[in-house]
Amino acid sequence: MPTPGSTPRPSLRIKPVEAQIAEGGADAEGHSLRRTMGLFQLTAFGIGAVVGTGIFVSLSDIVPVAGPASILSFLLAAATCVLSGLSFAELAGVIPVAGSSYAYAYATFGEAVAFLMGGWLLLEYGVSLSAVAVGWGQYLNELTGTLFGVALPDALSNPPGDGGLVNVPAALLIMLVALLLVRGVRESARATTAMVVVKLVVLALFVGLALTAFDSGNLLPFAPHGLAGIGAGASLAFFSYVGFDAISTAGEEVHNPRRNLPLAIVGSIGVCTVLYCAVTLAAIGAMPPERIGDSPAVLSTIAESVSGSATGAAVIAFGAVVAIASVVLAVFYGQTRILMSMSRDGLIPHVFERVSPTTGTPVANTWIVGGLFAVIAAVVPLKVVLDLTTIGSLAAMALVNLCVLALRRQRPDLPRNFTVPFGPVLPLLGFAFCLYLSVGFGGSTWILFLAFSVLCLLGYVAYGRRHSRLAVATDPVEGAPIP
Repeated sequence: MPTPGSTPRPSLRIKPVEAQIAEGGADAEGHSLRRTMGLFQLTAFGIGAVVGTGIFVSLSDIVPVAGPASILSFLLAAATCVLSGLSFAELAGVIPVAGSSYAYAYATFGEAVAFLMGGWLLLEYGVSLSAVAVGWGQYLNELTGTLFGVALPDALSNPPGDGGLVNVPAALLIMLVALLLVRGVRESARATTAMVVVKLVVLALFVGLALTAFDSGNLLPFAPHGLAGIGAGASLAFFSYVGFDAISTAGEEVHNPRRNLPLAIVGSIGVCTVLYCAVTLAAIGAMPPERIGDSPAVLSTIAESVSGSATGAAVIAFGAVVAIASVVLAVFYGQTRILMSMSRDGLIPHVFERVSPTTGTPVANTWIVGGLFAVIAAVVPLKVVLDLTTIGSLAAMALVNLCVLALRRQRPDLPRNFTVPFGPVLPLLGFAFCLYLSVGFGGSTWILFLAFSVLCLLGYVAYGRRHSRLAVATDPVEGAPIP
């Protein structure tokens, strides 16, 4: 394994932690990101990144697989996230920069692995933009249909493969979020905080309403498909937690990052886990599990059934519209900051690192990401998008757990405000849990994931290897291409 100060092969070049922190978010013109977020806003940002499509839409996929034991599926997925979240918390405190997992891999396993990590994060953040936005259109139709009796035709609001041709609301949402993000981080953080409050209130109202119709008989048999069903449900439920690590991409825009990043990561996962289990228990108690799979907008359906009025459905649909929009905002933000870090290192074109001196945001980067994933949201089948997002997230988190162990060995001298307890045990468990959930995906998903990973490595060889800004520092002839 290479060490800082050595002259390794190009693919093994490590970017030292001190060098990453010293750059301070500046682009080639010296324009920097601005520190505008505190602990409360950062925790709200994390909750905003997580609570959305997963609980509002994916429940109708999880319950048919796991039955009432879906609660255990959410807990198993949460355990995976908590273990990996602890690793993120340690690394975010040591390397408080915008690159998140990409930066951690660059500091431990070298340039090629960091580039591959950047590709996996493109699946987690970028592709999940499309997956999350797709669910928004379904609840938007539910809301407008209930309130105004008007809804877009299925061909323009459903995902391809599910009765739709082009998902117009999904693409529109992504471009509206892009417009908000280019205006500034302070404005985006305020919007996220407001949306988080709204969706937490709406979900609390749903739990209270659904519990009035609670039937304990719906919980039996508790695990109709046994441990296999719980495991399969956990693989699906994991998507509901995707995005919590977006907190670590705010390392250059938060006050006191060494303290606030770990606290926000652990806090947001805890809040989301309690919320998910409460919603799942209330939903199954109010509606037999075999009926939950019949509707993608299942929480609205339950609210209308229990209340006997369209008002309850409209409130839940409104909460879902707000919740999903906040997730899109948070993961969109995370994707642009990761691309900015890669561009700053020279591994992708420089256009992604440019920061506007007026807004303090990467404007071109934001519009490019928005345009690309708006198209994906509009035309790619939802099943493909969901599975690629989840397996990319699991791969990235598995590697982050190993990054913790590698950095402890390489740089025990670095200050650590938070350390994952019990030595290497919990990071290794986090790695193992990620692998376990990955097994739940079919062969076609694995083939797509491996093909994408190979393309990423080819992209590194073709572009990143020769344009890396570390090349000048490691090549004895300054500026000469490394053979």
